[in-house]
Amino acid sequence: MNYAAARHNMVENQIRTNRITNNAVIDALGKVPREAFVPKQLRGVAYLDEDIDLAGGRYLMEPLVFAAMLQAADINPDDVVLDVGCGTGYSAAVLARLSSTVVALESDGEMVVRAGALLAGLSVDNVAVVGGSLTEGDPAHGPYQVIVIEGAVPRIPDRLLRQLTGGGRLVAVLADETGLGRVTVTTRVGEVFSSRVIVDASVRPLPEFHRKAEFIF
Repeated sequence: MNYAAARHNMVENQIRTNRITNNAVIDALGKVPREAFVPKQLRGVAYLDEDIDLAGGRYLMEPLVFAAMLQAADINPDDVVLDVGCGTGYSAAVLARLSSTVVALESDGEMVVRAGALLAGLSVDNVAVVGGSLTEGDPAHGPYQVIVIEGAVPRIPDRLLRQLTGGGRLVAVLADETGLGRVTVTTRVGEVFSSRVIVDASVRPLPEFHRKAEFIF
């Protein structure tokens, strides 16, 4: 399969035609080999507009929703980004092209190792893959200008929001009890957090965020 051609078609037919206008986002999606981060038997469908099962409750988010999240995050070249639920590292590889540093957080130990190896193999040298609780974030390496959550969640833990800098943005797909999701950006200004909905979106949930009930939003 010609993966370069498939990647080009993804960008031209899925991304550009659906109101994704940020050139840096488009360029990053066009250069990171998505097929490298999925199981070998699924590489032929790596560029379809759907989530791809990575095992262990992790999915590679469909390209358009991921692109909409990146565009909404308004990432600057000098930003430090926390990538929550990085899976095998694809999202971190894309974020690495948009920012100065990415902390890629993953709770699955095998995926931490896999993501680190894949990113090293592609010479992505501005990503640190760390293991830990997704709902706790990684305050040791914060604060962050941007936090991206790689899956649908019912609400945002306050402890994640507190890891944003002033003016920082957290982007996630917030899903209600029916499964309806919306790409939502929450911005911190001092001690005030304001949210706005960008677009409807349906993506797979991050299991850790659905196991507890003590979240504060």
